[in-house]
Amino acid sequence: MLRPRKMADFVCHPPSVSMSSEMKTPPFPTVTELVAEIRTRTTTASAVLETHLARIEQREKDIHAFNAVTVDNARATAARIDTDIAAGKDCGPLAGVPVALKDNMCTRGVPTTCSSRILEGWKPPYDATVVTRLQQAGAVIVGKTNLDEFAMGSSTENSAFGPTHNPLDTSRVPGGSSGGSAAAVAAGFAAAGFGSDTGGSIRQPAALCGVVGVKPTYGLVSRYGLIAFASSLDQIGPFSRSVADAALLLEVIAGHDPMDSTSIPQSAPSLQGALSQGVKGMRIGRIVDLPEGSEPEVLTRVDVAFDALKSAGATIVDVTLPSLSFGLTAYYLIAPAEASSNLARYDGVRYGLRVDAEDINAMYGATRAAGFGDEVKRRIMLGTYALSAGYYDAYYGKALKVRRVIADDFARAYSTCDVILSPTSPTVAFPIGSKTNDPLTMYLCDVFTIPSNLSGDAAMSVPFGTGAHGLPVGVQVLAPALGEHPMFRVAAELERAS
Repeated sequence: MLRPRKMADFVCHPPSVSMSSEMKTPPFPTVTELVAEIRTRTTTASAVLETHLARIEQREKDIHAFNAVTVDNARATAARIDTDIAAGKDCGPLAGVPVALKDNMCTRGVPTTCSSRILEGWKPPYDATVVTRLQQAGAVIVGKTNLDEFAMGSSTENSAFGPTHNPLDTSRVPGGSSGGSAAAVAAGFAAAGFGSDTGGSIRQPAALCGVVGVKPTYGLVSRYGLIAFASSLDQIGPFSRSVADAALLLEVIAGHDPMDSTSIPQSAPSLQGALSQGVKGMRIGRIVDLPEGSEPEVLTRVDVAFDALKSAGATIVDVTLPSLSFGLTAYYLIAPAEASSNLARYDGVRYGLRVDAEDINAMYGATRAAGFGDEVKRRIMLGTYALSAGYYDAYYGKALKVRRVIADDFARAYSTCDVILSPTSPTVAFPIGSKTNDPLTMYLCDVFTIPSNLSGDAAMSVPFGTGAHGLPVGVQVLAPALGEHPMFRVAAELERAS
């Protein structure tokens, strides 16, 4: 069990098998509320941190949101912020806010594992750009969160260190691959979390855990220091308990970074002013050819969301996206192909796990066999096959053409509407173990989130009521590239309506 007043600086948690009965998350303070209280010295950063550490001690053994909790570092940061505030210094827009980082973002001197045995214990010599910007904004990093190994999964069951459990019902998954960050925010372990989204890995767990999750436009947030899964798809974004918090967090981490060649050469967007503008006069797209397979309760909540926006003055516009159903197929060729290239660097020579063998080729094979889990091996093999001679054009090349068609379909749809609404996930959180033996069924969890990764557009999930078993439903707001401003306008209105 975690003991915040006595534990070492880095505490790694073993897989949890404990289960608790279904629990409802209490209304924890938001980021903006905490910042206001700390700045006015109504409370202190240290007191806020201790409250969050106490929650971690109480429930982490049942949830397993973290791979490591950086207690001593967090306490030192909080104490420094309290000293600076007492001296009248401006400590930044996130002064004293406890945040959790997905364990695929490099943190200098702190283990960064991607929840894989092949990187167990590896300590990066530098911080990711997002980590640096959070620290400069005054955030207090409380730990590194669990994920599907190398971000490959939709349930956070593929972690080498054991699954994460949904705080709302610990017999169910939190979604994935950023399930640890979503669970940490939902459980009150951190006021905000950060994840990566390659095919829905922020939005889907946000929906299943009942929090807000944002996938920004590709290139809006630096990927420098994010350990790559699929480089043309990966994007970092925030988890929060309110739309206003998400806007603030995105403003902090966004903006051009010369260390990332894919970074858009412009400053961070101003989003908080959009939250009070309402949706009067906006055009909201309803997809008339939505893929089948969603739970009826999920579709009902999306219909209620459309009604709420219409009542607030928006116009509902029917749109068609004929290539939407092809997104899953294209993604599971493009993403594994890029993964097979990115993961070739893990060879037992430069860093991480090394399994000795009689020669170097045998060492490569033994290291990768021992270090990678089944899902990672499955995707490496699929990607390598798709890139191999004689199959490149038939598989990878054709998938890239489908990706272009999907992007064109979205562009046509956005010419008639400002944003598009859809379910985030076709289902609410499902029981742990219920889909692990059927990869295709698991992949279908991302049918609504994958297309915006392929197109590079913005998207976010907003909690909007409950579905089956009283579990949260997320409504997804999709917007064109650099369309974060209208996206947040609609998200704020949905939050007010819910």
